[in-house]
Amino acid sequence: MRTVMIVDDSEPDQYLAKDAIEEFDSSINILQAYDGQEALDLLMELPEQPHVIFLDINMPRMNGHEFLAEYETWENRSAVVIMLTSSDQDEDKAKSRAHKSVIDYFTKPMSASSLEKVPFLKK
Repeated sequence: MRTVMIVDDSEPDQYLAKDAIEEFDSSINILQAYDGQEALDLLMELPEQPHVIFLDINMPRMNGHEFLAEYETWENRSAVVIMLTSSDQDEDKAKSRAHKSVIDYFTKPMSASSLEKVPFLKK
């Protein structure tokens, strides 16, 4: 079973991302976290890592870049990360793409059609 995690502090953005994923493929298992620290805590408890993490940048407690700095120190990490953010600034894009786990950068809102570009989600 393919699993994704959405990490975003905004409930409306969480809802829109979840809706887009379900529209794309209703068989995908969706995990949700509301900041980077909650995501790390959840990932530590999982027997298997998700295939894809959709990660917002600007969140309280632990933002997306802080999450990536910690996550990329893990030996057992296997998920790829797609930044999912409202920021379209070149600086944020460059900083995000500097992380080896990040494979793409989507601006909100996510759509089912944007998920066509994610090879890890194809049937």
